[in-house]
Amino acid sequence: MIVCAASNNAGKLKELRRILERMGHEVKSLRELGINLDPEETGTTFAENARIKAEAFCKASGLPTVADDSGLCTDALHGAPGVYSARYAGHHGDDDANNAKLLRELTDVPEEQRGAKFVSAVCFMLPNGRALEVEGECPGRIAFTLQNGDYGFGYDPLFIPDEYGAPDGKRPNTERRSYAQLTPDEKDAISHRGRAMEKLEAELPAFLG
Repeated sequence: MIVCAASNNAGKLKELRRILERMGHEVKSLRELGINLDPEETGTTFAENARIKAEAFCKASGLPTVADDSGLCTDALHGAPGVYSARYAGHHGDDDANNAKLLRELTDVPEEQRGAKFVSAVCFMLPNGRALEVEGECPGRIAFTLQNGDYGFGYDPLFIPDEYGAPDGKRPNTERRSYAQLTPDEKDAISHRGRAMEKLEAELPAFLG
C-alpha cells in the first residue's frame, strides 16, 4: 500500500518511514507528493491534532494517510509542554529553544520529581473518511543536561527512557542513555511512536478488511 506520511518534521518522517516500510508499505513524503499545507492544530489532545492532520493531508493526497501528533509530558509541570511541545518556546520547531526552556522550568526540580513520558497519537485515515486511531507512551525522566547522540531530534537529548530495546527483549536503561543516544532499533522497540505503530500494525489488517 502507498501511504502518505503527513509530517514535515525530518526526524519524525524518518521514523514513520522506517516503521511503515518495515510493515511492508511504500511511504511517500509530502515533498514527494508536492503537497504544501500547514493545517492549524487546534486540538486540545494529541489524538485530536493527529486526526486534523490526517484528514487534511488525506484529502490533499488522495492516499491513505498516517499522521502523528506527539509530545513530551512532564510530571513536575503538570503535563507541560504537552500538545504545545513543538512550540513550547514560542516558535514552532525550534528544538534548541524548547530544550533550553524546559531545562529552565525544571532548574530546581530534584531527580525524584523529574518523571516524564513521551506520548504519540497516530491516526491512519482512508480517502473514504474511515480512520484508525491508536496511542503509545514511553515513560522516563528528564535529564539535568543535554545528553546528545547521533540519532535524536526534538526533546530526545533530554529524555531518559526507563528501558530500551535489545535482541532478547527490553532492558532497563541502567546506563541512563537518552533517546538521542539509542540506536534506531533500540529506540523503536520502546518509543512512544514505535508502540503506537505496533498497535497500528496489529489493528490495521482488520481495519482494512
